[in-house]
Amino acid sequence: MYRHGGSCLMRRNVRASGVVGRPADLWVEARRGFSELLSKKKGFGDKKGGRSANMLKPGVISPPLPVPAGINRPPYAETKENPPWDDNYQVHDKQGIERMRRSGKLAAEVLEMAGKLVKPGTVTDDIDKAVHKMIIENGAYPSPLNYGGFPKSVCTSINECICHGIPDSRPLQDGDIVNIDVTVFLDGHHGDTSRMFLVGDSVSEEAKRLVEVTKESLDAAIAICRPGAAFKEIGSAIQKVANANKMNVVKSFVGHGVGRVFHSSPVILHYPNREKGVMEIGQTFTIEPMLTLGSIKPKIWADEWTAVTADGSLSAQFEHTLLITEDGVEILTKL
Repeated sequence: MYRHGGSCLMRRNVRASGVVGRPADLWVEARRGFSELLSKKKGFGDKKGGRSANMLKPGVISPPLPVPAGINRPPYAETKENPPWDDNYQVHDKQGIERMRRSGKLAAEVLEMAGKLVKPGTVTDDIDKAVHKMIIENGAYPSPLNYGGFPKSVCTSINECICHGIPDSRPLQDGDIVNIDVTVFLDGHHGDTSRMFLVGDSVSEEAKRLVEVTKESLDAAIAICRPGAAFKEIGSAIQKVANANKMNVVKSFVGHGVGRVFHSSPVILHYPNREKGVMEIGQTFTIEPMLTLGSIKPKIWADEWTAVTADGSLSAQFEHTLLITEDGVEILTKL
């Protein structure tokens, strides 16, 4: 990303050798992005595809919402810093696993609630308020808030927005598609999830298909997860689904380890790669593919957060936090 992990360092390049398992020719651009890291390599495609019918424009952003003093919060909550990248895998003991289950469950419940607000006329800032309220009422902290200075408690990414959309005064419009990305910090552990929602009755068939295929690509990636599986298999599984449906995989943002810290190794690439590393029992990480109907190149708005497709083509994303178990994988953010 443009800043680390949750998504904006001010564009800072970090040598690949500083990240576990990175090929020597790969550079990582860390941005404050929450659920993804930005990796950049020469030769990314820029194919033209279905453009958004309602091109996005920045709206008015209201002030950040307060968090009660008694709620446990991550270190960056007060400093608004970009935490240093953690090279350690997030592997948990029995107590840690139970805490991850609780944070994942709460994140899923908050996302389910937020989805019920999606309809024409709903202002994304109101979604942020509802998400914030439910999270703090459950004694948790909204992980995106103040991560590298991000001003809101959730990300709402509409139409051509790939990720990290800031909730603002723009009302949802009939025919939009929107990703809502929720992360909560509960009992010292982060649970991270996102999904797409259709707005109204006028969503185009190509937009619906994009959403369906993106979900299929996540499901295919989760299906290969098990102890000893190579992380590089994830990207191949996603790309296979995308290719079969003539869609494109965004390479600029990736999944990551998640748990006691918001972002850590491994870096999960969503396209074919030669990354090293295998999955371990008790390990938690996210998979969060982003597919488009056109360009996979991101254009970053002046807010240094909002990433939209360079050609205005539609984009979709789904995400789950996963736990590797003796028998395979457990989806911690699935109700």
